[in-house]
Amino acid sequence: MMLLCAAVPSLTSLALVSLTGRTADATAPATVVIKMVDMPPSFEPTRVTIKAGDTVKWENVGNSVHHATDDPAVAIKPEDVANPAGAKPFDSGFLPPGSSFTHTFTVPGTYKYVCAAHEMSGMSGEVVVR
Repeated sequence: MMLLCAAVPSLTSLALVSLTGRTADATAPATVVIKMVDMPPSFEPTRVTIKAGDTVKWENVGNSVHHATDDPAVAIKPEDVANPAGAKPFDSGFLPPGSSFTHTFTVPGTYKYVCAAHEMSGMSGEVVVR
């Protein structure tokens, strides 16, 4: 029993030593999660601000199919979406409940996107890349 007790402080000390000096890197790319919900059909949050190189992950937490696109060729009303100059459009395709889509933003500017399935219900969002 005494041998086991002696080993525990040693493991605790080892764990503390291994964590000492580790800090979060503020310049490391981040992933921001946007939830796709059903009632009302919306993106939560509606607007996010990120840094170039960060990733956005859309998660369909609803019970219906959702979609995230800033591609004017896919949107019902092309004026509902927008990309900064030089940015290629993103498109998740139709996401069944429980699925997700990620996109890494490299071009600064404002991206306006919609859920093609619920665009006429006002399901839209915005990603601002600094």
